Amino acid sequence: MSEQTKIDRTSRAAEGREKESRRRPWAPPSRLDAPPAPPGYKNRWIRAEVAGQEDRVNVAGKLREGYELVRGEEHPDYVIPTAEDGRHSGVISVGGLLLARIPEETAQERREYYQGKTQDQIQAVDNDLMKANAHSSMVINKPDRQSRVTFGGPKTV
Repeated sequence: MSEQTKIDRTSRAAEGREKESRRRPWAPPSRLDAPPAPPGYKNRWIRAEVAGQEDRVNVAGKLREGYELVRGEEHPDYVIPTAEDGRHSGVISVGGLLLARIPEETAQERREYYQGKTQDQIQAVDNDLMKANAHSSMVINKPDRQSRVTFGGPKTV
């Protein structure tokens, strides 16, 4: 081989996109950055105080639902503020909120429970509407649930 013909022997891994990543434009940081939840869990911020007054009822209710508070020691490589004193000292905390986690299956069961409650309420409203409408001359056959917003344009149906 002559010196003019050289073979480039750099690995494909060295040519990856990580090496050529673009600079991201500045954006204000999120106040609610949190460490990732462990596998099988979901994180959620829960209210611990309102207007400087401790909200013990809300925190106790969330703990009874199955949430557990996340302590700062569990994430030594993540820089995040923790409560320094009081009942929740050492718990990851930002502006009156505490970081808590819940198992994913418990969160799914909770979501399904409240969806069922919502469906029951919608059914009750529909039944009341039909009952009140039974003797009226303006009968509504089926409740029309739509959300359509127009801003001064031609009305289309």
